[in-house]
Amino acid sequence: MKKQFIKIAGIALVVALVLGTMNITAPSVQAATTQFSDVESTHWGASAITNGVSKGYVDGYTNGTFKPDASVTRAEFVKMVVSVMELETTPSSGKWYTEYVDAASKAGLYASADFNNSEAAWTKVMTREEMARVAARAIGETSKEDAKWMYLATKAGLIKGVGIGQIAPKGLTTRAQAIVVIERILSKNTGASLDVDKYAVGSAEIAWHGTNIFTVMPEMWVTTEAHLKQAGKSSVEEMWNEERMTITSKDGLYQGKLDALIAIDLANPNDPNLGLLGPINTLKWFNNRPSMKNLMVKDQKNSYVLYFKGGTVFNKDTKKYSSSKDLQFKVSGFSSSDTKAYSNGVLNATSYLYRNTWFDIPAVIIPKSGTVQEYGNLEIHLQTPAGGFWFSETVPLSLRGTRDDV
Repeated sequence: MKKQFIKIAGIALVVALVLGTMNITAPSVQAATTQFSDVESTHWGASAITNGVSKGYVDGYTNGTFKPDASVTRAEFVKMVVSVMELETTPSSGKWYTEYVDAASKAGLYASADFNNSEAAWTKVMTREEMARVAARAIGETSKEDAKWMYLATKAGLIKGVGIGQIAPKGLTTRAQAIVVIERILSKNTGASLDVDKYAVGSAEIAWHGTNIFTVMPEMWVTTEAHLKQAGKSSVEEMWNEERMTITSKDGLYQGKLDALIAIDLANPNDPNLGLLGPINTLKWFNNRPSMKNLMVKDQKNSYVLYFKGGTVFNKDTKKYSSSKDLQFKVSGFSSSDTKAYSNGVLNATSYLYRNTWFDIPAVIIPKSGTVQEYGNLEIHLQTPAGGFWFSETVPLSLRGTRDDV
């Protein structure tokens, strides 16, 4: 049976006029939308659903429900966005959604490269990453990287996580999610500042280009406008080079790959990536003095950890290259302001982590304050596990930092 939609707010208006009880100075929308039997006032999307119905771009069902958890197709979502943005449409003799697709195409909300312009494609349920793409475009964002749309949408506050640090890009879009995102689009386009889910942004950044350092520790990874211009980049995030996340030896016998460089905020007990480190109480940091084995990470909560998730892809000569499965890496630029203090156990520089044996944790710790940038850039290095002639490295990131000698 074909679904029948009605505007609940419209019913309330007609009833009020017939009974002669309507107070024209009082809003009637809230009273109308509370008639949805499946949307409690405490529902996370209740306010957005109220607004969406009052604006007329979405309706309830004839049985008095809204079905907030029902899926939304690509065509349905595009229709709602086109309608609420009041984009010009031209009646079409084609499918019901054709005029809205045409308007979306003209406005740059949809491109043929997204998916085929066919009935089979438009009647598919929209995924969250597809919703993110349309939403980001609706506020004027652009990108040539398909993996970047979710990052742009979460960073703008249009989309939040479905759990702590969970963006579920392949998850299906529900009616409630769609309305909430559309209301945020409207707010953003009127200049409003939206709340941002930092955990979701961090996860989206990792999905985009393999690291979340610019989301979790933005005050640390900085560079100058002159350096960005010199590199031909418009933002510091674009300085990360994904192509350099793989290191291959000169003779081709060894290869290592960084799957993700994950920043963890030790001061935040809710950081979704803390689990990568295991029990914090037994984690130690190394100040280059093997005799000092009591330098505990739990005492350095005002710090960040950079976790190198990855490892050896292949090693065809274990005599030449270390047989360790972990990556060899280095972080430079965050140096000690007082080397004597560092030697005595004061964390004021980048330091390697370990638990039982040296370097058994693929991570470094960087205090949020107390370091200095004495020489060179702020850099991330991946290295071949061999010395001498066979040593080589790749640098996924190099920033000018606080240097002024550009």
